[in-house]
Amino acid sequence: MSQPKITIEFFHDVMSCWCFPVSQKLRALVAENPNVEVIHHSFVLAATPDLLEKMFADKAEAKREIVEEHWAATRRVENEPRIDCELMMSRDFEYPWSIPALLACKAAEKQTGQIGHWDMFDRLQTAHLTEGRNIADTNVLASCAEQLGLDVAQWQRDCDDPATRAAIDADMALANRYGLMRIPGLIANGRFQIHGQPYTVFGWHIPGDKIDAWYEDLLRYDLMQRGLNDFGPLILSPDD
Repeated sequence: MSQPKITIEFFHDVMSCWCFPVSQKLRALVAENPNVEVIHHSFVLAATPDLLEKMFADKAEAKREIVEEHWAATRRVENEPRIDCELMMSRDFEYPWSIPALLACKAAEKQTGQIGHWDMFDRLQTAHLTEGRNIADTNVLASCAEQLGLDVAQWQRDCDDPATRAAIDADMALANRYGLMRIPGLIANGRFQIHGQPYTVFGWHIPGDKIDAWYEDLLRYDLMQRGLNDFGPLILSPDD
Protein backbone atom coordinates (compact mmCIF):
# COMPACT_ATOMS: atom_id res chain seq x y z
CA MET A 1 0.00 0.00 0.00
CA SER A 2 1.37 3.38 -0.98
CA GLN A 3 2.10 5.82 1.79
CA PRO A 4 0.63 9.34 1.84
CA LYS A 5 2.88 12.24 0.96
CA ILE A 6 3.98 14.03 4.13
CA THR A 7 5.67 17.42 3.95
CA ILE A 8 7.39 18.45 7.17
CA GLU A 9 8.22 22.11 7.57
CA PHE A 10 11.27 22.34 9.84
CA PHE A 11 11.75 25.73 11.52
CA HIS A 12 15.22 26.13 13.00
CA ASP A 13 18.15 28.36 13.88
CA VAL A 14 21.77 27.24 13.62
CA MET A 15 22.27 28.59 17.16
CA SER A 16 19.66 26.23 18.61
CA CYS A 17 21.21 23.21 20.31
CA TRP A 18 17.79 21.53 20.45
CA CYS A 19 17.61 21.48 16.63
CA PHE A 20 20.83 19.43 16.42
CA PRO A 21 19.38 16.01 17.41
CA VAL A 22 16.08 16.69 15.63
CA SER A 23 17.82 17.33 12.32
CA GLN A 24 19.66 14.04 12.71
CA LYS A 25 16.38 12.24 13.45
CA LEU A 26 14.62 13.79 10.45
CA ARG A 27 17.40 12.65 8.15
CA ALA A 28 16.84 9.09 9.37
CA LEU A 29 13.07 9.46 8.94
CA VAL A 30 13.46 10.65 5.34
CA ALA A 31 15.93 7.88 4.55
CA GLU A 32 13.46 5.25 5.78
CA ASN A 33 10.31 6.82 4.33
CA PRO A 34 10.54 8.18 0.75
CA ASN A 35 7.05 9.69 1.12
CA VAL A 36 8.45 12.29 3.55
CA GLU A 37 9.81 15.62 2.32
CA VAL A 38 11.42 18.24 4.59
CA ILE A 39 11.15 21.96 3.86
CA HIS A 40 13.49 24.24 5.78
CA HIS A 41 12.55 27.58 7.34
CA SER A 42 14.57 30.03 9.40
CA PHE A 43 13.47 30.91 12.94
CA VAL A 44 15.50 33.85 14.20
CA LEU A 45 16.55 33.61 17.84
CA ALA A 46 18.90 36.61 17.89
CA ALA A 47 18.19 39.11 15.13
CA THR A 48 20.86 41.57 16.29
CA PRO A 49 24.28 41.14 17.93
CA ASP A 50 23.12 42.90 21.10
CA LEU A 51 19.88 40.95 21.66
CA LEU A 52 21.44 38.37 23.98
CA GLU A 53 22.82 41.18 26.13
CA LYS A 54 19.28 42.51 26.49
CA MET A 55 17.89 39.09 27.44
CA PHE A 56 20.66 38.21 29.91
CA ALA A 57 22.71 40.22 32.41
CA ASP A 58 25.50 40.75 29.87
CA LYS A 59 27.09 38.98 26.89
CA ALA A 60 29.42 36.91 29.06
CA GLU A 61 26.51 35.67 31.18
CA ALA A 62 24.52 34.93 28.03
CA LYS A 63 27.29 32.70 26.71
CA ARG A 64 27.75 30.97 30.08
CA GLU A 65 24.06 30.16 30.53
CA ILE A 66 23.48 29.08 26.94
CA VAL A 67 26.51 26.81 26.82
CA GLU A 68 26.74 25.47 30.36
CA GLU A 69 22.98 25.02 30.85
CA HIS A 70 21.23 24.80 27.47
CA TRP A 71 23.95 22.96 25.57
CA ALA A 72 24.63 20.68 28.53
CA ALA A 73 20.94 19.76 28.79
CA THR A 74 20.87 18.84 25.10
CA ARG A 75 24.06 16.81 25.38
CA ARG A 76 22.49 14.72 28.15
CA VAL A 77 19.67 13.57 25.86
CA GLU A 78 21.65 13.08 22.63
CA ASN A 79 21.99 9.50 21.39
CA GLU A 80 25.66 10.17 20.71
CA PRO A 81 27.35 13.08 22.51
CA ARG A 82 28.44 15.59 19.88
CA ILE A 83 28.13 18.87 21.77
CA ASP A 84 31.36 20.22 23.26
CA CYS A 85 30.46 22.75 25.96
CA GLU A 86 33.99 22.96 27.31
CA LEU A 87 35.49 23.79 23.93
CA MET A 88 33.04 26.63 23.31
CA MET A 89 33.63 28.08 26.78
CA SER A 90 37.36 28.14 26.04
CA ARG A 91 36.83 30.37 23.00
CA ASP A 92 37.36 34.10 23.42
CA PHE A 93 34.81 35.35 20.86
CA GLU A 94 31.37 36.59 21.88
CA TYR A 95 28.49 34.19 21.48
CA PRO A 96 27.24 34.57 17.88
CA TRP A 97 23.96 35.97 16.62
CA SER A 98 21.58 34.35 14.17
CA ILE A 99 21.49 36.27 10.92
CA PRO A 100 24.91 35.49 9.34
CA ALA A 101 24.42 31.71 9.62
CA LEU A 102 20.79 31.87 8.49
CA LEU A 103 21.81 33.89 5.43
CA ALA A 104 24.46 31.24 4.74
CA CYS A 105 21.78 28.52 4.73
CA LYS A 106 19.42 30.49 2.51
CA ALA A 107 22.27 31.27 0.07
CA ALA A 108 23.14 27.56 -0.10
CA GLU A 109 19.49 26.82 -0.84
CA LYS A 110 19.62 29.13 -3.87
CA GLN A 111 22.34 26.95 -5.39
CA THR A 112 21.29 23.45 -4.43
CA GLY A 113 17.71 23.65 -3.18
CA GLN A 114 16.33 22.28 0.06
CA ILE A 115 19.04 19.63 0.47
CA GLY A 116 21.65 22.38 0.12
CA HIS A 117 19.96 24.36 2.88
CA TRP A 118 19.91 21.25 5.07
CA ASP A 119 23.53 20.38 4.37
CA MET A 120 24.65 23.90 5.24
CA PHE A 121 22.48 23.95 8.35
CA ASP A 122 23.96 20.69 9.62
CA ARG A 123 27.50 21.74 8.72
CA LEU A 124 27.14 25.02 10.61
CA GLN A 125 25.53 23.35 13.62
CA THR A 126 28.53 21.01 13.77
CA ALA A 127 30.89 23.99 13.46
CA HIS A 128 29.01 25.76 16.25
CA LEU A 129 28.22 22.96 18.70
CA THR A 130 30.99 20.43 18.13
CA GLU A 131 33.94 22.42 16.78
CA GLY A 132 33.39 25.57 18.83
CA ARG A 133 33.75 27.89 15.84
CA ASN A 134 32.28 31.36 15.45
CA ILE A 135 29.35 31.01 13.05
CA ALA A 136 28.96 34.79 12.88
CA ASP A 137 32.42 35.00 11.25
CA THR A 138 32.22 35.32 7.45
CA ASN A 139 35.47 33.36 7.03
CA VAL A 140 34.05 30.42 8.99
CA LEU A 141 30.87 30.52 6.93
CA ALA A 142 32.77 30.69 3.65
CA SER A 143 34.97 27.75 4.63
CA CYS A 144 31.87 25.66 5.29
CA ALA A 145 30.40 26.68 1.92
CA GLU A 146 33.63 25.60 0.23
CA GLN A 147 33.64 22.27 2.07
CA LEU A 148 30.12 21.62 0.75
CA GLY A 149 31.29 22.19 -2.81
CA LEU A 150 29.33 25.39 -3.39
CA ASP A 151 30.34 28.14 -5.78
CA VAL A 152 31.63 30.34 -2.96
CA ALA A 153 31.66 33.57 -4.98
CA GLN A 154 28.01 33.09 -5.98
CA TRP A 155 27.14 31.97 -2.47
CA GLN A 156 28.62 35.22 -1.08
CA ARG A 157 26.65 37.30 -3.57
CA ASP A 158 23.50 35.50 -2.51
CA CYS A 159 24.31 36.10 1.17
CA ASP A 160 24.59 39.82 0.41
CA ASP A 161 21.41 39.94 -1.69
CA PRO A 162 18.59 41.77 0.17
CA ALA A 163 16.18 39.16 -1.19
CA THR A 164 17.93 36.51 0.91
CA ARG A 165 17.28 38.47 4.09
CA ALA A 166 13.69 39.02 2.93
CA ALA A 167 13.30 35.24 2.69
CA ILE A 168 14.29 34.94 6.35
CA ASP A 169 11.73 37.58 7.28
CA ALA A 170 9.11 35.69 5.29
CA ASP A 171 9.92 32.54 7.26
CA MET A 172 9.40 34.41 10.52
CA ALA A 173 6.09 35.76 9.26
CA LEU A 174 5.08 32.19 8.43
CA ALA A 175 6.17 31.02 11.89
CA ASN A 176 3.98 33.70 13.42
CA ARG A 177 1.04 32.60 11.28
CA TYR A 178 1.51 29.06 12.57
CA GLY A 179 1.83 30.34 16.13
CA LEU A 180 5.32 28.91 16.63
CA MET A 181 7.11 30.23 19.71
CA ARG A 182 9.73 27.52 20.26
CA ILE A 183 12.08 25.53 18.08
CA PRO A 184 12.66 23.04 16.68
CA GLY A 185 9.31 23.67 15.01
CA LEU A 186 7.87 20.76 13.03
CA ILE A 187 4.61 21.05 11.11
CA ALA A 188 3.28 18.31 8.82
CA ASN A 189 1.16 19.09 5.76
CA GLY A 190 0.57 22.65 6.83
CA ARG A 191 -1.42 21.78 9.95
CA PHE A 192 -0.10 19.12 12.31
CA GLN A 193 2.46 20.43 14.78
CA ILE A 194 4.43 18.33 17.23
CA HIS A 195 5.26 19.79 20.64
CA GLY A 196 8.20 19.06 22.86
CA GLN A 197 9.18 19.55 26.48
CA PRO A 198 10.17 23.17 27.17
CA TYR A 199 13.73 23.20 28.44
CA THR A 200 15.34 26.54 27.68
CA VAL A 201 14.53 29.98 26.29
CA PHE A 202 12.58 29.44 23.04
CA GLY A 203 13.78 25.83 22.82
CA TRP A 204 12.34 22.46 23.60
CA HIS A 205 13.32 18.82 23.48
CA ILE A 206 11.50 16.61 20.97
CA PRO A 207 12.68 13.01 21.52
CA GLY A 208 13.20 10.81 18.49
CA ASP A 209 10.59 8.30 19.63
CA LYS A 210 8.03 11.10 19.86
CA ILE A 211 8.74 12.00 16.22
CA ASP A 212 8.23 8.34 15.30
CA ALA A 213 4.88 8.29 17.11
CA TRP A 214 3.87 11.56 15.38
CA TYR A 215 4.68 10.06 12.00
CA GLU A 216 2.61 6.96 12.78
CA ASP A 217 -0.29 9.19 13.84
CA LEU A 218 -0.09 10.96 10.48
CA LEU A 219 -0.28 7.62 8.65
CA ARG A 220 -3.27 6.55 10.74
CA TYR A 221 -4.97 9.88 10.13
CA ASP A 222 -4.65 9.31 6.39
CA LEU A 223 -5.87 5.71 6.71
CA MET A 224 -8.98 7.02 8.48
CA GLN A 225 -9.57 9.30 5.48
CA ARG A 226 -9.49 12.37 7.68
CA GLY A 227 -8.02 14.65 5.03
CA LEU A 228 -4.32 14.53 5.73
CA ASN A 229 -3.58 16.09 2.34
CA ASP A 230 -6.58 18.39 1.99
CA PHE A 231 -4.37 21.37 2.70
CA GLY A 232 -0.77 22.04 1.77
CA PRO A 233 1.85 24.11 3.58
CA LEU A 234 0.68 27.58 4.47
CA ILE A 235 1.49 30.09 1.69
CA LEU A 236 1.85 33.76 2.48
CA SER A 237 0.52 36.43 0.16
CA PRO A 238 2.86 39.31 -0.76
CA ASP A 239 1.01 41.54 1.71
CA ASP A 240 1.56 39.23 4.73
